[in-house]
Amino acid sequence: EGRDLLCLAVMVTTVGAGAPGTCPSACVCATDVVSCAGESLAEVPADLYRHVKRLDLSHNRIGWLDPEWMPALLELNALIVRQNNITGISAGSFSSTPNLRCLDLSSNKLRTLGSPVFQELKLLEVLLLYNNRIAHLDPAAFGGLPRLRKLYLSGNALTRFPLDLYVGKFKLPQLGFLDVSHNRLSALPIHRLHLVATKQLSGVYLHGNPFVCDCALYSLFTSWYRRHFSAVTDFKKRIHLSFPLMQDGFLNCSDGSAGVSLGSVHEAQVGEKFIVRCDSKLSDSSTDFVWILPGERALEPGREMENFRVFPNGSLEIESARFEDAGVYSCIAVDRQRPVNETVEVRINVNNFTQSKSHAHEAFNTAFTTLAACVASIVLVLLYLYLTPCPCQCKAKRQKRKPNQNSVVLNAVPPGDPPVDERKPGTGKRVVFLEPLKDPGPGQNGKSILKTTRVKSDSDSINSVFSDTPFVAPS
Repeated sequence: EGRDLLCLAVMVTTVGAGAPGTCPSACVCATDVVSCAGESLAEVPADLYRHVKRLDLSHNRIGWLDPEWMPALLELNALIVRQNNITGISAGSFSSTPNLRCLDLSSNKLRTLGSPVFQELKLLEVLLLYNNRIAHLDPAAFGGLPRLRKLYLSGNALTRFPLDLYVGKFKLPQLGFLDVSHNRLSALPIHRLHLVATKQLSGVYLHGNPFVCDCALYSLFTSWYRRHFSAVTDFKKRIHLSFPLMQDGFLNCSDGSAGVSLGSVHEAQVGEKFIVRCDSKLSDSSTDFVWILPGERALEPGREMENFRVFPNGSLEIESARFEDAGVYSCIAVDRQRPVNETVEVRINVNNFTQSKSHAHEAFNTAFTTLAACVASIVLVLLYLYLTPCPCQCKAKRQKRKPNQNSVVLNAVPPGDPPVDERKPGTGKRVVFLEPLKDPGPGQNGKSILKTTRVKSDSDSINSVFSDTPFVAPS
């Protein structure tokens, strides 16, 4: 028995030395999880187990948070302090818990967040501040939270959208979820929302705010719905809009300045079937469509008029397009559940394919004729440049042809004439080509008989000498 008591004493001493702090009597402890919820505590017990990773202090009476309110818990990851009487937070209040990843301060009495109160929480990823009385957020209140991914601010009294969370010096680069639902927002900075990345913008929840609807805001929500932003698709029926700018009971968002498309121009051919869509942002099952045809004629789905028919989805069908069907058509989309309508204008042009083809063929022929004329002109110029006979000076530069062994050139200049260098050119010059007979006839004894040509003038001699074909005297 003494041995058993000694072992128990050793065990208690070992546990106490290895685990500083104890489990307070008002708390429930389970390894690294401690819950002190619902004990009406006005302050945090100082003798908490130091290796706790999750601490629940909800439903107590903790008030103002200052740097001394929490003992040093360096391994604490999650701190839950909801449903208390917290009215303010001082700078440095979380210096003793620098490794927090989740902080729940919801359902308290916070009215404002100054700068900066969370800067020590470099690893914080989730911050819950919903169901407080926050009416003002300092732009630097969330500075120093580079890893913050989710921020819950619903159920407060915000009247201004916190754009500083996405743009500016203290923006949160990892923030992909922002819940500002059920506040007092009546408008959005639409002209600056384009500065927010789509990945972040798709996680902004705005339902439950008393928005004053204009065409720009309505177009924004419609665009988010078409892009399947869960913030709009999941809470479509909980987005409350008031319509103070209505005319005749409807808000007509047909002004191009509101970002609503006014349709486009369509080309149709004579005789073909043609379908035009009503490209309206109001395109769900609760939308009625009316087409206004040229001549102020109205046509609704289920009715036919001459060449025209309107389908339940708002598309207009032209059975057989005619020239007189060209003009401006207006599609009016009316939402039965909300007092909103939209007008989309479409211009339809009707063309004759046969005439267009004929004009194109004529244009092609004209172009081809012009091209052929240009080519012919170029060919003629080349012929003129390269095939015109060369002048004598050009011919003289050619290599002299070797004289034929069977040809003789005689100069019929009488002896006693002055030397060649002293004679005037072209005076008394005679040129004769002599050609031996290749087949001597009988009685000629193989002698070559020279045939003389007639005496030529200077001009004829020149032509004979420079002719490509030797001149042969007739027999």
